[in-house]
Amino acid sequence: MTTTSRWRALTHHHLFWPVAVLIALLLVNVPFTPDFFSIRMTDGHLYGSLVSIVLFGSPLILVAVGMTLVIATGGIDLSVGAVVAITGALTCSYISDQADQNALSGVFLALGIGLVAAVLCGLWNGFLVARMGIQPIIATLIIMVAGRGVAQLITDGQIITINSEPYKLIGGGYWLTLPFSIFVVAAVVAVTVALTRRTALGLLVESVGGNAEASRLVGIRSVRIKIMVYMFCALCAGIAGLMISSNTSAADGNNAGLWIELDAILAVVIGGTSLLGGRFSIGGTVIGALVIQTLTTTIYTIGVPTQTNLVFKAVVVIVVCLLQSPKFRAKVFGAKGRAGTSAPAPAAPAADAAPKMEVSR
Repeated sequence: MTTTSRWRALTHHHLFWPVAVLIALLLVNVPFTPDFFSIRMTDGHLYGSLVSIVLFGSPLILVAVGMTLVIATGGIDLSVGAVVAITGALTCSYISDQADQNALSGVFLALGIGLVAAVLCGLWNGFLVARMGIQPIIATLIIMVAGRGVAQLITDGQIITINSEPYKLIGGGYWLTLPFSIFVVAAVVAVTVALTRRTALGLLVESVGGNAEASRLVGIRSVRIKIMVYMFCALCAGIAGLMISSNTSAADGNNAGLWIELDAILAVVIGGTSLLGGRFSIGGTVIGALVIQTLTTTIYTIGVPTQTNLVFKAVVVIVVCLLQSPKFRAKVFGAKGRAGTSAPAPAAPAADAAPKMEVSR
């Protein structure tokens, strides 16, 4: 294999351009922050810009991983932001009512209440989509709108603050010198990859996303698969809600997880998963989420005005998506290489083509 063919094969890999953009975004920060890549040890904890990117991007990675499986089935979940708010509100509300907020039994019970509520939201979404046949964007829009109102009711429209060291560990604590949330994300991603790539589950999800009716006809329980992925997506959003409220030691029903569903969808698309369903990439989604978080960090590092940062973010996302498009790359980068070549003549039909067509009729 020649160098040119190797380079062509490398650039056609679905993870090449997301990784290239991620590296480029990281390098852009160096002129503005010379020690951007430095990692230091302080009080037994690792600190640095790279650690912060992974730390603050952990909730987005979790939500995006759950969103990947939903999109792989041909659906979409707009309710994850509201689920984040509901989970944080329920958990912090329960902990704040305890006489001893540091009691492990009370904290574990609060975690269970929050995550069960998140899974029930996913069950409701899956029921509407898979059983009732409602379009996913409409079915999940219900909790997206009503869920944040429910979170406001739980918190009485106030920001609930707590002082619980065990709960603080989830999103703001450290373990083995690294933020504890990194280990949580690594565990969820590892379990997801193991279930979808080491078992038949991933193939079933892709089959349902490719053609749900055909999957049903061959014996795949597509309804059950769809309900399961919506429940898993809500569970991931619930864990992200715990991280966000834990990191701030507060529950904000109005702003917690606001628009995180849009960033999650962008992360999935940047990672190479098609919104039409079918094949998906968990690794690509993780890289896409890191691209989104690195972009957010870069915006603040280079001093982009606050009122224009969303426009800047949208431009970068458009560039990434265009670079991933084979048609766009063929027109822009392959135009000169193909300009002087003529299209090969169509192959002549085989001599026995007509008889075969007649037989197939």
